[in-house]
Amino acid sequence: MSQLRTKGKSTVVWILLGLMVLGLGGFGVTSFSGGTTEVGSVGDTKITADEYARALQNEMRNLSQQTGQQITMAQAQQMGLPAMVQGQLIGAAALAEQARRIGVSVGDEKVAETIMQAGAFQGPNGRFDRTAYSEILRRERLTEADFEATVRDDESRLILQRAIAGGVEAPTPMVDQTARWLLQTRDFAWYELTADDLAEPIADPDEATLKAWHEANGDRFTAPETRKISYAWINPDMLSSEVEVDEEALRAVYDRNIEQFQRPERRMVGRLVFPTEADAQAARDQIDAGEKPFESFVIDRGLSLDDIDLGEVTRQDLGQAADTVFAAEQPGVVGPVQTDLGPALFSVNAILDPVDIPFEEARDDLRGEAALSRAARQIQDRAPDYEDLLAGGATLEELAEETELELGQVDWTAEGNPEEGSIAGYEGFRERAADITASDFPQLFELADGGVFAMRLDEIVPPTLKPFDAVRDEVLADWKQAELQRRLLDLAAEQRLAAVAQNSPGADAEPQAEPAEEPAAVDWTTETGMSRSDYMRGLPPEILSQAFAMAEPGDVGVVDAGDRVFVLRLDQISDADLSTEDATQVVDSVKSRLDQSLQADIFDYYARHVQRNSKVQIDQQAINAINAQVQ
Repeated sequence: MSQLRTKGKSTVVWILLGLMVLGLGGFGVTSFSGGTTEVGSVGDTKITADEYARALQNEMRNLSQQTGQQITMAQAQQMGLPAMVQGQLIGAAALAEQARRIGVSVGDEKVAETIMQAGAFQGPNGRFDRTAYSEILRRERLTEADFEATVRDDESRLILQRAIAGGVEAPTPMVDQTARWLLQTRDFAWYELTADDLAEPIADPDEATLKAWHEANGDRFTAPETRKISYAWINPDMLSSEVEVDEEALRAVYDRNIEQFQRPERRMVGRLVFPTEADAQAARDQIDAGEKPFESFVIDRGLSLDDIDLGEVTRQDLGQAADTVFAAEQPGVVGPVQTDLGPALFSVNAILDPVDIPFEEARDDLRGEAALSRAARQIQDRAPDYEDLLAGGATLEELAEETELELGQVDWTAEGNPEEGSIAGYEGFRERAADITASDFPQLFELADGGVFAMRLDEIVPPTLKPFDAVRDEVLADWKQAELQRRLLDLAAEQRLAAVAQNSPGADAEPQAEPAEEPAAVDWTTETGMSRSDYMRGLPPEILSQAFAMAEPGDVGVVDAGDRVFVLRLDQISDADLSTEDATQVVDSVKSRLDQSLQADIFDYYARHVQRNSKVQIDQQAINAINAQVQ
């Protein structure tokens, strides 16, 4: 329901965009019906097998794009994705059933308008393409009648949504109060306490204290789960020394990439064309006199610097303006120059020297690149042989003995920093290392640089508390940091009492166990006009949060930022002025968001009520059959 209530036409959008970017054939499935045409119903409104399959695959596809990893059906089930999709379809069907019962519908003209405006069905000219429409529906195994009926149902649900929640608006006091809360500003002052402020330095504790700290804070000194992995691998670097590259091949590579080695002098320029040469000269005179920068003339014409940017150009690119532009010895404005478009000023933004690297100088670099490229091709050519050996039951040790692959072993952890050149530095290896199980047979995988590897999980060592002797220095540093923080907080509490007493002498002062005085050397840093959304560079966000949590000017507090301690004093609270132009924009934005939230909540309640009062039937066996087919 969250999809329906927040997007209005969510189902229509899902169908149209889904048809454009997602083909069921991409999942290797051609039919989900399995002998049945529906997986559920709400009253007389059916939920078909294909509707469920499309919705499930669309959610899986979206999640895969968001995470950057292909989501499997097993992972989708662990995340509850099928149940979520079922809930969405049941909610949509319930609203469609309600619309049918009360006679809400739209005519053929509205259905046609919605379909013709859908980008999925538009051709290169931006107009509705009948051929594309028919082809997409055919590929998705939808008849035009079925699809148009679905669009009609969605439009009907939209009418319901507008009727139920369209006129709901947030109360003005609610909007104003929210805007005032957002726009309120505060003045406050702070200072930070450091180890230098302590009366005595922190001395090293005895061994018993350290050992007790080690045991009490074992989570800080626990080694993460370690996977002992054996692997056999080869990459182009390993094979490149054995690859022979002849001079003719190197020359061919040089010629194919000649632009990297032979480039004429270039300029990075922008061009601004003027109506007349007099206008261009007048602009140049103002620029030279420092009265107006070149960029101002660009903006005055309603353009941006990107609009006039020509990028890197050679003499041949500039035509008759080449001599003037390339005569410039440093960046600046040149012209006016007559061009095919009229008189123009050119802004020379950078001067790029010519590149002239002869083949003899490039040979060594080319040899290395060519050798790596040829080595990668050889590895790919030999990969089927490696796979055949693994499929025949060869162990990693046997694979390394019979081929060029090298055998290795690594103690891999997800948090570890791999050594330079280690196989653990490859993302492809790390992904496999995280997922491999002891029951997996070694198989061949590719690396990003063209190498290949096979791996075996030998052992999983669970998280283990590191021995005290091995981490004594870490324990000492951790104890000292914690002790420093504790003492600073105690000192801050004393100085807070002194500051309160200084600001509010007499009966209002808080009672103190011992007299405490604010150090004379305290240098308060004052912040004025700070809002809740401001950023304090170099300072923890807890300072701003606590400043807005204080109730009255004059209040003094202690800020514990984890590894830093501050004393904070609230000086002034300034209410927001909602009559300013900026405040009006905030009020409008707040009202829009509150309106949408209230409308969504009301429609959600209505949709839930409709669903509870509808006869819902689900064919779990059919759903399980579809889930089993989705990869």
